[in-house]
Formats: sequence, structure tokens, C-alpha cells
Amino acid sequence: MKAVPEPIPGGSKLARDYIGQYETVDKLYGGDFRNEDSRAARADWLDRTEHQRAGRAGVAEVLRCYNQQHNNHSEVMASLDLLEQSGTLVITGGQQSGLFTGPLFVVYKAATAILAAKEAAAQLGRPVIPLFWIAGEDHDWDEVNHTYVLNRGGEFTKIKLDKPEGPRASVSGITVQPESWQQVTELLDGMLQESEFKPRIMEFIRKSTERACSMSEAFAKLLGSLFGKFGLVLLDSADPALRALERPFFATLIERNDELETAYKQAADEITAAGYELQADVTPGNANLFYIHEGARLLLHKAGDTFTDRKGTVSFTRDELLSMLEAHPERFSNNVLTRPLMQNYVLPVLATVLGQGEIAYWAIPRNAFAVVDDQMPLIMPRMSFTIIEGTLHKHMEKYGLAFNDVRSGLDSKRKEWLAAQDELELDRRFLEVKESFTALYEPLIEQLGSIQAGLLKLGQNNKEKILDQISFLAGKAQDAMEKQNEAALRQWERIELSLMPAGKLQERAYNVMYYLNRYGLAWLDELMEMPADFSGAHRIIYM
Repeated sequence: MKAVPEPIPGGSKLARDYIGQYETVDKLYGGDFRNEDSRAARADWLDRTEHQRAGRAGVAEVLRCYNQQHNNHSEVMASLDLLEQSGTLVITGGQQSGLFTGPLFVVYKAATAILAAKEAAAQLGRPVIPLFWIAGEDHDWDEVNHTYVLNRGGEFTKIKLDKPEGPRASVSGITVQPESWQQVTELLDGMLQESEFKPRIMEFIRKSTERACSMSEAFAKLLGSLFGKFGLVLLDSADPALRALERPFFATLIERNDELETAYKQAADEITAAGYELQADVTPGNANLFYIHEGARLLLHKAGDTFTDRKGTVSFTRDELLSMLEAHPERFSNNVLTRPLMQNYVLPVLATVLGQGEIAYWAIPRNAFAVVDDQMPLIMPRMSFTIIEGTLHKHMEKYGLAFNDVRSGLDSKRKEWLAAQDELELDRRFLEVKESFTALYEPLIEQLGSIQAGLLKLGQNNKEKILDQISFLAGKAQDAMEKQNEAALRQWERIELSLMPAGKLQERAYNVMYYLNRYGLAWLDELMEMPADFSGAHRIIYM
């Protein structure tokens, strides 16, 4: 396995500038993880503001209980022991829970956090632990209920877990029945090719799903199976025990909600004034908090001192909302703009690992950190890869294809290649036949018209029918050419399906289980041993 940088344009302009020319956007962020001085300054700030965060002992205990259930590795417990010690810092990455861990980039995000923590610990000379923040409080089931694999026939195939009946609850709050887990697990089993590694892969998938009550639990168990040995701590943002620790900060978010709204609006104006598009909504009156009512997750809006949802299902004065928080902290939930603030309250975050879309919208809460007497953590781009398997690479070399050719779409190059296989030059010759026929036939049609007017129209119709028949024969010849080159064209199709399925980067579509089934868990170990690269550059992994 080797990795080669492959620059590709993509993401928003703000994210591209952050990655490629940070100095042009530094005023929109709190610092660049890739700069060692920024790391040292952030660590110093965290030391001086230790008293502003949730107590380490309480956080470590909540995380210990959660990880003992879903990620019980000695290395994880060692990470939590370190977290209890003053001076230990955290590098976080996070994502919604997804079916069988979701797309590949989720795995790459976890790997980035682990490698970045290791590098930061060496540079700062102090413990830095990796943590994955599972956004189990999010309620977008349709975003997480499916994944994709290349099936045994080489087809891009979707596996979907249907949503049980019930309210629009958080993903962690939706109960998945054993028979549903069994159904999607059997689907995956049937799609993956037989391999020497498959029994073990399917075993830990079955273990994770058989004992999981929700998508988030299965996600945690699988992620723990892959990364627990590297000391990666898992946190579910919907954990009721964690919510109790977050209660003081939720109170701050409610009490200073107007100031926070102003801060978000100011940052949004700064972003657009600098020529960038906003990557998250900043709407007047949005409290940027959710309230859980009878299982449904309702976004709160405010008018004056009243907090309510769009439909008026619930309504609270500010004092009533604070009283409800005191009695039922588990009913409160963050949105994308308050979650970064909450993460900083719960953990001593040195840096957070983000994808390009996240890098862009994290500029919006920058001013909000100051409202809660905090500072924005450092941001680091997650590692990004495309995997090119050995046989696939040989096929690409055979047809003279580079990765950027595939990314741009292969239709024109495939047609050029197929035309080059036509030794009879059928396209040219059929075109010549049409031109010669037309040149001979049209003067005759015009002369026939001088005999009888109706013959002119009849002749024109006759000409079009003959040309259609020539085109029909040309199409049949093209079909025959494709049939003659069927095996090669399947190779072209496999290249495109493997690297850019449905026009997306591979890491945004395929599930890691396909590759673990092909290469075993050792593939992940090799990935973790590759040189870390936090530049944000895309890399090609050649197997």
C-alpha cells in the first residue's frame, strides 16, 4: 500500500482557501492546527481556562460507562484515565452514526483524530487523546440509514435500514428491532464476495448489531471494533448521562441566546463580505437549540422572551425553559452552530477534525465562542483518500487513464477508445455513404417534382427512410463493436464505479466493509501506519 498526493478541486471556496491559503481566511478562524505555535497557544489557553469546563472526573466517568458498553478496550480505558488528569488535551472528530459505519470518510476522520493526537502529544510533550463525537442527537434518519458496496456482480448497490414507526426522534432515540438488523446484515453478507477475511468481518458485524438497540449503538460497537485498540474514545451526544453534565452550559446558551444570535449574524456577514457563501442557515429568531417533546426533536425559535417551535407544539418563557432544563436536561439538544460550543465545554479540545463542508460552516460560530468566554479550537482537515486496487490500476494504465480523467467522467475517452478499435472505420464510411446517397438522390427527387408535385414530398419521405435505415445499420454495427469489446468496456465501467460511483468521490459513497472483506483488518493497520498528512490534500492509495 502506498499513497500519492492527487490535488483535486472541490468543496466550497472558503474550505479551499482554508486548506490552500490559510493566511487569507485566518480572521474567520481561531488558528491552524498545522502551525506548531498555534498548538502551543491553544494548549496554554486550555490550561488557563480549565475551571470553565465540565469537571474532568465527571466527564471521564460518563465516557467510561459508555465505552465499557460499546468500546471496551484496555487502550480506551487508558485514554480515559489520562483524560481525568489535569493537562490532558483532546482531539475530536465527529459524525452522525451511519449504517455499518457509513461512508469511508467516517473511517478516515477517526484515523485522522488518532494520528493527530499522537503527533500533538509528541510535539507538546503532554498527553493528547483522540475522541470521536457521535452526533446521535441528530434526527436525519434518511441521511444515515443506508450505505453502498460493490456487490459480487461489480454493481454499485445500496443497503438500506427502514425506519420504524414513530416520531421524528434523534437517531440514538430510534429503536431498531433485531429482525431489522438481521435483514440488513444478511443483505450485506449476500453482496460481499467470499474471501478468507469474510467470516471474521461478518462476525463482528453480527455481534455489533445483535446487541444494539439503535443505529448509534451499532455504529459505536463497529467503530470500537476498528479503532478501540488505538485508544479512540467514543461519545454519543445523545447520552442522557452526558446531558446532565451539560446542563450548566445549556443554561448559558439559553440565557445568552440573544447575544449568540447577534454573534452568528455578525460572523455570517463577515463571511459573505469576504466573498464566501454560507454553508449553514443563520436565520433571525433561531434559538439554535432543540427540545425533545414526546420523542420528537423540535427546533426552537424565539420571539421576545418566548421560545417555541414552528408549529407551536411547545411554548416556554425563558424562565420556564430554564426550569425545564433543571428538571429534564435530557430533553435538550444542540444544533450545528451550538454543538461546537458545547464540545468545548465538555472537553479540553485542542483541535477538531473536519471535512471540507464542516470547515466552511465552522466559521459561523467563531464570534459565538467569545460570548461564552471561550475561544475557537484549532481546525484540521480530515485525511482524504481514494483507493485504487491493483487490477484496477493495471486497467487504468492499459487505457492510459489517470485519476483526474475518471473524476471528470469517462464518456468521451471511452468513445475515443472504442472508435480507435474500429479498424474498418465504420463511422467514417457510414457517414460517406449517407453523404454520397444524399448527393445522388436529392437531384433526382427535385426532377421528379417537376413531373408531379406529390412525387417531391414522396421522394423526400423516401430519402429520410433510407437514411434512417443506414443509421439503423450503423447503430447495429456500433452494438456489434461494443459486443466485440465487451470485456474491455466492463473494465472501463468497473474503473468508474470503483473510483467515482454515481459521480461522487469513492470516500463519500462506499462502505469500509467492502475493503476489509477484500484485504482484511490488516488493511486498516497499514492505513494507520502511513505518514500522517494534515494538509487537506487528497491522496490516492494504490493497493
